[in-house]
Amino acid sequence: MEYKEFPVLCVLGCLGLFLPALQTASGDVSYSVPEDMERGSVVGNIAKDLGLVVSKLSARKARIDADGNSKRYCDINLSTGEIVVADRIDREGLCGKKASCVIKQELVLENPLELHRVSVHVQDVNDNSPQFKKDIKFEIRESAIKGSRYRLDEAHDADIGQNSVQGYSIDPNEHFRLNIVTKPGGGKYGELVLEKELDREQQQELTIVLVATDGGAPQRSGTAAIHVTVLDANDNTPVFSQAVYKASLPENSPLDTVVITVSATDADEGVNGEVTYAFNRLSDKTKKLFSLDQKTGEITVTGNIDYEEGSKYEMFVEAKDGYGLSSDTKVVIDITDVNDNAPIISVKSLTNPIAENVSPGTELGIINVQDRDSENNRQVRCSIQPNVPFKLVPSIKNYYSLVSTAPLDRELVSEYNITITATDEGSPPLSSSKTVHLSVADVNDNPPVFEEQSYSAYVTENNKPGSTLCSVTARDPDWRQNGTVIYSLLAAEVNGAPVSSYLSVNGDTGVIHAVRSFDYEHFRSFKVHVMARDNGSPPLSSNVSVSVFIADVNDNSPQILYPSPDGNSFMTELVPKAAHGGSLVSKVIAVDADSGQNAWLSYHIVKSTDPGLFSIGLHSGEIRTQRDISESDSMKQNLIVAVKDNGQPSLSATCTMYLLISDNLAEVPELKDISYDENNSKLTFYLIIALVCVSTFFLTFIIIILGVRFCRRRKPRLLFDGAVAIPSAYLPPNYAEVDGTGTLRSAYNYDAYLTTGSRTSDFKFVSSYNDNTLPADQTLRKSPTDFAEAFGGCDDSPEVGFGVRC
Repeated sequence: MEYKEFPVLCVLGCLGLFLPALQTASGDVSYSVPEDMERGSVVGNIAKDLGLVVSKLSARKARIDADGNSKRYCDINLSTGEIVVADRIDREGLCGKKASCVIKQELVLENPLELHRVSVHVQDVNDNSPQFKKDIKFEIRESAIKGSRYRLDEAHDADIGQNSVQGYSIDPNEHFRLNIVTKPGGGKYGELVLEKELDREQQQELTIVLVATDGGAPQRSGTAAIHVTVLDANDNTPVFSQAVYKASLPENSPLDTVVITVSATDADEGVNGEVTYAFNRLSDKTKKLFSLDQKTGEITVTGNIDYEEGSKYEMFVEAKDGYGLSSDTKVVIDITDVNDNAPIISVKSLTNPIAENVSPGTELGIINVQDRDSENNRQVRCSIQPNVPFKLVPSIKNYYSLVSTAPLDRELVSEYNITITATDEGSPPLSSSKTVHLSVADVNDNPPVFEEQSYSAYVTENNKPGSTLCSVTARDPDWRQNGTVIYSLLAAEVNGAPVSSYLSVNGDTGVIHAVRSFDYEHFRSFKVHVMARDNGSPPLSSNVSVSVFIADVNDNSPQILYPSPDGNSFMTELVPKAAHGGSLVSKVIAVDADSGQNAWLSYHIVKSTDPGLFSIGLHSGEIRTQRDISESDSMKQNLIVAVKDNGQPSLSATCTMYLLISDNLAEVPELKDISYDENNSKLTFYLIIALVCVSTFFLTFIIIILGVRFCRRRKPRLLFDGAVAIPSAYLPPNYAEVDGTGTLRSAYNYDAYLTTGSRTSDFKFVSSYNDNTLPADQTLRKSPTDFAEAFGGCDDSPEVGFGVRC
């Protein structure tokens, strides 16, 4: 019968199109369709059922893939989101007699990767009529008793369920009736039941029409003729040793391999007991794979056994004796899988090249791995080689994502060859590999880096403008313009002036030049910052500090602070007549604006009234008696002292020190005898004024002297802890304290008398001082304010320990 003869059945099939899609876990969706739908027929709208945006299906490369080894029967309409039939669906060819026929398909979307399983349930349509293999022939002996049963061949209907064979019927006759038997495993067959004994003499042959009908709507039927030949008695049918034979056969078994042997026996003798074997209801596919020896019952392999094509075969074997009595048995052959398929690796998508600043965890590609084997032979482990910043992350089913695991650096590795290896768990395991090439694109992610953390440049003062101080170098490992370095000075001020007025830098080479000549006494060092910038977008930069140190040159002579070297002041020291050898009587104080050894000063007496009476400390400038004062020594002593620095060449200055050996101002001769210059009228004028002052306050000084002498008799002379008293007038006009350049040392405690007629003066020290050694890391330091405070006025207080006459 033709399919078009059953419009009602078509209507029922089409109703399956509108069955609601069944959402399952993990994004699965199911549809139910009738078999034999035309190509292009709509199965369902999967986009609507899964909540997908139809406009994005094309961009996400939506497609229907077959699940595993099945054929692709469906496709997706990207413009509507509907699943349509792509190929003819024959339920009988796909599933045979299985009660449920499901086609497994997969909906794959990318960016991001998304996988949905689509189950298409194929509904049976009554498009097959029951069929008998051939006409049925019986040879029944006339001795057969009433109630004897003769099994009829089953009709075969490719449909299932209600559409399969549901009943049998025969034409009415006087000898036989039909009995329907339902088998325990399902299915029905008919039996002829002898109702009236046969009489060969009356009727040698009988023909009965057997009709098989299914339960479809409309109903289909098939017929077979039953030819009954009346013979003499043959009352035993062959009997199989087993009701069901089972065998296991590995795939790829060689031809002529014996799978199993069936065996049936017949209790009859002679021709009635000779049994022959034949396949009953065998599919065309099975016929190509197996053969049956009709005499021995051996089932052998005659074709290529492939597990992936079929994992189980069921067949029926009929045993018939010489006169047509028969029985059948079921043979089940299970095909065992052999690991004969290596995994197949497919790169579904790949981002190449990749930027080096891609963050770890970024998905770079999608890999699919398939293995046609089953069970453990189908389980696949996928990996890549170690020591690369990538990994494979299992995604959905047999999909993997190629993901970055660490920051990339093009400057270290610019490209990668990633070998993907897939290995199944078969025994022995099979594997395959695929190499993916990835290139790393440069990003301006490296600022220029200076070769040193800081730079130092040394230049002597009085240098020539334009001279080279030093060179800075920065490296940038980036590529092309990202790695081109340009140097510049950062805007800043040095001593209140722009840095560009002191230094310049070559933008291409990093060479730093001096713009002006430097003066060590003006400033000793300064710091600038050089910036190195690349040409990337946006540009990156780094800074480095450059310290410029100016070396001192011996271009300043020593300056004598005390006594005044210009002769404008008349300064005299009183030396007691009772002074012993080694007593401190005075001190020459000098400074040098230079630094280091250029400021190391040494003192020398170049001329003296009595060369053997006084000595001067080589580095301290302290004037001491070499022996005890005697009555024969001249009261007036003049010393010419030279002060030299330690520079190359050495510079020097000289001064004259006036000493008066006396215990009382009354013993002092006329002041005119002690003068810098006999013709110096200005100095004489000052001395006359001083004498007037002394005369005016003579009585006051007498009282003070008596008080001081009284104190001396009662207790030791007081020590004065203070700085050397130097009038501010003796400081050089532009003298200022500079770190490390001063030569004055504090902690000297003595009385200084600057006029004639002063009372007895002694230098008093708290601690001794080595005359001959000046430490290399120290110079005498004293600020002008200290001297100004000491000589800011006249102080006649006896508690101080010294007096200053004005």
